[in-house]
Amino acid sequence: MTSLPPIGIRLLPSLDGTPNSSRTFRYKIFILIFTFLCYTSYHLSRKPISVVKSVLNRNCSLSISDPSVVVNTSSHGNNTKWCDWKPFDQDNAGSLLGSLDLAYLFSYAVGMFISGQVAERVHLRYFLSAGMISSGIMTILFGMGYFWNIHNIAFFIGIQVIGGLVQSSGWPSVVTCVGNWYGKGKRGLIMGIWNSHTSVGNILGSLIAGIFVNTAWGWSFIVPGIIIGTLGILVFFFMVPSPEEVKCELPDQLPATKYTDRATESSDLNTESYKEYGATNSQSSQTSLISLDKSKEKPISLWRALLIPGVIEFSLCLFFAKLVSYTFLFWLPKYIHEKANYDPEKAADISTLFDVGGIFGGISAGLLSDFTGMRATTCVLMLALSAPVLYIYNLYGSLSLAHSIGLSMVCGFFVNGPYALITTAVSADLGTHEVLKGNSKALSTVTAIIDGTGSIGAAVGPLLAGVIESSGWNNVFYMLIGSDIMALLLLLRLLYKEISSSLRRS
Repeated sequence: MTSLPPIGIRLLPSLDGTPNSSRTFRYKIFILIFTFLCYTSYHLSRKPISVVKSVLNRNCSLSISDPSVVVNTSSHGNNTKWCDWKPFDQDNAGSLLGSLDLAYLFSYAVGMFISGQVAERVHLRYFLSAGMISSGIMTILFGMGYFWNIHNIAFFIGIQVIGGLVQSSGWPSVVTCVGNWYGKGKRGLIMGIWNSHTSVGNILGSLIAGIFVNTAWGWSFIVPGIIIGTLGILVFFFMVPSPEEVKCELPDQLPATKYTDRATESSDLNTESYKEYGATNSQSSQTSLISLDKSKEKPISLWRALLIPGVIEFSLCLFFAKLVSYTFLFWLPKYIHEKANYDPEKAADISTLFDVGGIFGGISAGLLSDFTGMRATTCVLMLALSAPVLYIYNLYGSLSLAHSIGLSMVCGFFVNGPYALITTAVSADLGTHEVLKGNSKALSTVTAIIDGTGSIGAAVGPLLAGVIESSGWNNVFYMLIGSDIMALLLLLRLLYKEISSSLRRS
C-alpha cells in the first residue's frame, strides 16, 4: 500500500497537482537538493573533532594565535601541556584522540550494516529524520562536555559510539532516495555533483568549528548539532523517498527488453545467473530484465547482496580508499598545524582546500566513468595517480602557504575521486544490478555493505594515524600510500574485465 505524502509536501502548491513530466522533474530537483543538504549536515556535524584536536592537545609554550611566538610559561616550569584539556594532556594523547576516532568510526561501520537492513523495512522518511535528530543530540552533548567541564575519557568515547551508530542512518537513506528518483542515465555525473555534499559538509564543518576553536570549543560541536537536528525535523515534514508516494513517473532503472525464458525460471540469486560487473553495459541486450510488481518486492539478505558481481571487490577497495580519505578528514588540520606552524583556526581553513579538490575529483570521476562506461578503470586511474601525489604533498606541502593550498587541492582531487565514485554511482549501479530483476529493495543493503566495509577502513586509518604519528608524519604517509596501492590492486580483475569488454566492442 502506497504511503501518503508527508504533510509538508501536501501544503506545497508548486509540487501538488496532476502527475506529469514537469511535476516529476520538479520533484527530482527538490529531492536532489534536499538530500544534498541532509548529507551535508551529516558531514558538517562529524568534522569538528578534527579541528578541536589542535586545542585538546598542543604545545602550550607557543601562542595559540601565532605558533611562531613563544609565551612566558615560567609559572608552569617545564610543563608544556598545562593548557591542554584533560585527559588529553599526557604523553598518550595521540592514542586517546585516535581512540575517539575509532569509537565513532567502528560503531558507524557496524551501524551501517544494520541500517541497510532497517532502511529497507521501515519508511525512509521516519528513519532518516530520527537518525538526523539523534545525531544532532549526540553532537551537542559532545560540545557540552566543555561547558560541563568534563574530563572523563569514557564520556567522550560513549558519545562517539552512540553518535556513530545514529550517523549510520544517513548514507543508505539518501542514496536510496536518489536512486529511487533517478534512472541509470548519467548517474555518474549526477551523483558526482551530488556527492560534493561530503566535501561541502567538511568545509562548512571546518569553518564553523574554526570560529570557536580558540575561544570556546564546545560551540564547535553545538552549532553543527543544531543544524543537523533542525534539518532532521524538516525531513519528517518534507522528504519523499519514492516517486510512487506522490504518483510521479518511475525512473528507467532497467534495460528495455525482457528476460530470456531461462533467466525467468530462476527466482534465486545465485552465481550461475550472475554476469560479471564491467560487462553488463555492453551485454545488456543479451540478457535483460522483467520489473517486479513493487508490492511483491522483498528485501534481500546480506549474503545474496554479496553475491552480486562487483560488490566484494568494490567493498574491499573502498576499505582502503576510505581509510586514506578519513585519515585526512580527522587528522589533516592537526598535521597542518604541526608541520606548517599555523594556528588551529588557520590550519582548519587550509584543510578545507582538500575538500574543495575532492569536489572536483568526485565530479570528474563521475563524468569520466559516464563517458567511458568503465567505473573500475576510472577508479584505478585516479588511485594510481594519488600515490605519488601523497608522497609529494608530504614532502612539499608545508613549505609555504602556496604549496599548502595547491597541493591540498590536488591531493583531495585524486584521493576523494575514487571514494566518491564508489559510494555513489557504483553503489547505485550494483544496487539496481540486472540480476536483481528490477527489485529496488536491494539498494539500501548493497549501499550499506559497500560503505559499511569502507567505514571499517575509515575507523582503522585514523586509529593507525594516532599511533604512528608519534614516530613522525612520514610514517603516516607511508601507511596512506600503501593503502592506496592496495585499493588499486583489488580492482585489477574488474579493470581487466572492462578493458576486455571495451576491446571486444571496438
